[in-house]
Amino acid sequence: MPKTKVSPIQVQKFLKGVSYPASKNDLVKQAKQNKADKEIISMLEGMKEDKFKNPAEVSKAIGEGE
Repeated sequence: MPKTKVSPIQVQKFLKGVSYPASKNDLVKQAKQNKADKEIISMLEGMKEDKFKNPAEVSKAIGEGE
């Protein structure tokens, strides 16, 4: 089955409620609380950076991981 591409906009929906700056662990925890699926969780866990100042940095990191 082909891997579906998840857009940064979709990911941001699952990060609603995150206080920035945030660590990767903060993002993963919030995404799980917001019922993100496994693909989004693994994408967040796979990001190279560990600290994010704002949602734009998260979106950029997601784009780099593809």
